Amino acid sequence: MRQLTNNRNSGPAVRGTVALAALALACTLGLSACKGGAGAAEAQAKEAKDKVSDAVPVEVAQASRRAIAASYTGTAPLEARAESQVVAKTSGVALDVMVEEGQLVKAGQVLVRLDSARAEQQAAQTAATMRKLEANYARARQMADQRLLSANDADQLRYDLDSARAANRLATLELSYAKVEAPISGVVASRSIKTGNFVQINSPIIRIVDTSQLEATLNVPERELATLKAGLPVQMLVDAMPGKPFTGTVARVAPVVDSGSGTFRVICSFEGGGVLQPGMFGRLRIDYDNRADALVVPRAALLDDEGDPAVFVVRGKKVSRVPVKLGYMDGAWAEIRSGVKLGEQVVVAGKTALREGTEVLLINTKPATVAAADKPAAGKPASDKQ
Repeated sequence: MRQLTNNRNSGPAVRGTVALAALALACTLGLSACKGGAGAAEAQAKEAKDKVSDAVPVEVAQASRRAIAASYTGTAPLEARAESQVVAKTSGVALDVMVEEGQLVKAGQVLVRLDSARAEQQAAQTAATMRKLEANYARARQMADQRLLSANDADQLRYDLDSARAANRLATLELSYAKVEAPISGVVASRSIKTGNFVQINSPIIRIVDTSQLEATLNVPERELATLKAGLPVQMLVDAMPGKPFTGTVARVAPVVDSGSGTFRVICSFEGGGVLQPGMFGRLRIDYDNRADALVVPRAALLDDEGDPAVFVVRGKKVSRVPVKLGYMDGAWAEIRSGVKLGEQVVVAGKTALREGTEVLLINTKPATVAAADKPAAGKPASDKQ
C-alpha cells in the first residue's frame, strides 16, 4: 500500500523529466538546423569567391580614332658633308703653327708656315736662268730675222727657254708649299704637330671638318624603294641630348640596290654649326604618309602569334580571339583596318594567360587618347607599311 502511494506521488516528477528531455531534444534539433543553414551560406560564399578567383585579371584599352603616320625608322651616325686631312706637300721644320683645335678656318687660310729657305734659293736660281735664256732668245730672233742664225739653233734656244720657265714654275710651286693652306672651310678637329717639329712630305698634320651640313646614311630594305623620296621630312634624336628632336630632310636617295644586303642608301641632311656634331649617334624617323582619322589600338594589344595578327576583345565577362587586318604601325599604336570596332575593349596586359572564352576581371579601362607623349622616339621601330 505504501509502495502504491509512492508511485502515485512520483508521477508528476517523471512527467517533468520527460518534458525537460523533450525540450532539450528540440533545442538540439534547432541548433543543428541553424548550424546547417550557416554552413550552406558559407559554402555558397566560398563557391562565389572561387568563381571570382578563376577570372583572369587583365588591363584593357578602347579602340579609338587618331592621326597616324607611316614611317621608316633607323639608326646611323652623323657625318660631316665635307672633311679634309691637310697634308704637308713638302718637308721642313714647322716655324709657325697658326691654328688650334676647335678653331674656325676659311678655305685658303694659312695654317702652318714651314721653313722655306731652300725652296726660295731654288726659285731664285731658276728665275735667273729663265731671265738669261729669255735675253738669249730675244737676240736669237733678231739674228734669225737677218738670216744670221739657223732655224735649228733658234728652235734649240726656244726649247731651253721653255724648260727654264717650267723649272721656275716648279720651284715657285715648291716654295708655295711652305705655307700650308686650308683646302676647305670648317673647324680644326685635330692637329698633330707643334711649332718646331720637322714635317715629312705627304704626312697628315691637321684635320678640318665642315660642320655646316651633317649627314646620316641609312641602309634601307629594298621594299621601301618606292616610298622614300628626296625631300621627305626627317625627325632625329641623338643619344647625347635625349628628348630634344632635330629636323632635317632626305637629301639624296641612291636607287641602286646592293645585291648582297638587299638594301639601298638614303642620305638625310641636317643643319650643323650648332649642338649637332659629327660622330653623334642618331635615331631617325622618315614620315612618308599620314592618315588623319585612323582606327587604332595600342600596339601592346597585338598577339605574338606567328600567323595572322589578332587581338583579344572583351565581350561580356569573357574574351574572344579576333583576327585583325593591320594598317600602319606608328610607335605605340597599330592601325586596325578590319576586325575591331570603335569603342571595343582589347586586352593590353595579361594576354599570355588567356584562351578563347576565358573569363576575365578588368583591372582598368584605358581610353586610347591622343597625346603628344604618344609619339614614338626616332630610332625605335615605329612604323611599317602593311
